[in-house]
Amino acid sequence: ATAAACHLARAICRRAERRCWALVHAAVAPADGMSAASLRYLNRLSDLLFVLARLYARAAGSGEPLWQHERGSGGSTGGPPGE
Repeated sequence: ATAAACHLARAICRRAERRCWALVHAAVAPADGMSAASLRYLNRLSDLLFVLARLYARAAGSGEPLWQHERGSGGSTGGPPGE
């Protein structure tokens, strides 16, 4: 349950990060108003929540499946969507 809560918190944090970047790119929030430190903080917070979720899952004995990249599938570049 703790690992799931960390994953949920991470998803919310990532959503906030994407919205902040959208504001910066849409020039609604000036880049200096939305400080680089704030964006970096959100990114690092989501990293921390991911690691905590993995640790809690391992401590509970449930673990988590590792993502397996299928090489040569032809449909993906292996990068983020849109690349």
